[in-house]
Amino acid sequence: MLRLTNIKKTFNPGTVNEKVALNGVNLEVKDGDFTTIIGSNGAGKSTLFNAIAGSFYVDEGTVELDDEDITYLPEYKRAVEIGRLFQDPMKGTAPHMTIEENLALAYVRVSKGQYSIFSRISSAQRKLFREKLALLNMGLEDRMKQPVGLLSGGQRQALTLLMATLVAPKILLLDEHTAALDPATADKVIELTKRIVEENHLACLMITHNMQSALELGNRTLMMDSGKIVLDIRGKEREGLGVDDLLEKFRERAGKSLDNDRILFSKVEA
Repeated sequence: MLRLTNIKKTFNPGTVNEKVALNGVNLEVKDGDFTTIIGSNGAGKSTLFNAIAGSFYVDEGTVELDDEDITYLPEYKRAVEIGRLFQDPMKGTAPHMTIEENLALAYVRVSKGQYSIFSRISSAQRKLFREKLALLNMGLEDRMKQPVGLLSGGQRQALTLLMATLVAPKILLLDEHTAALDPATADKVIELTKRIVEENHLACLMITHNMQSALELGNRTLMMDSGKIVLDIRGKEREGLGVDDLLEKFRERAGKSLDNDRILFSKVEA
């Protein structure tokens, strides 16, 4: 489904601010894989997502999606096949446009030229939007004419998730998409995420700082450090693994203990 081969990216090369962000990353994600990713700040997690989404071109290596080389495909063209959510609920929606209009834009984005952005929203599309919104169980199907800017952070993030999966993408990238939400709302968005990923059998990569969530969600967990994937566990190796076990495995593979207050605090909470 998605294949990264020897991906390398260095920012500000040859200067005092040189930063090796990705250092020979190899990764294969198959259809239906729900993979959680954890690592300290600067480990390369979001940079990995940017490389997949096409926010920049990598220095070395190849990015393939469904056996198509997209290494030098522009970001806007990749967006047709790749869904993405960010940590900030304000990203991913147009606040001054209505819920209905935001969904229409998302629908046009993945329609591959079948619809014009200037087309009227048809009754069939409006019916589809209402049905999809009703699945969120937030009452948004009765507020389709309201500007998105009036929604709460959790409602906007749920709407953004729906927009990213309105037409099932080939891969879904979730960059700490619940980090800015309160615990109760975050749990609701996580449950919604699980349902959408399972029902659509999506390939999904999710960055999280919560180690318990990293082990409980999906079927695979990656840990990154210094621009590399240092741990990749799934199946029986992952079953029954606790947070302390995960920290020990990281120490063995990375040659050092994980040093990130936010991640370690999630261990205490767990």
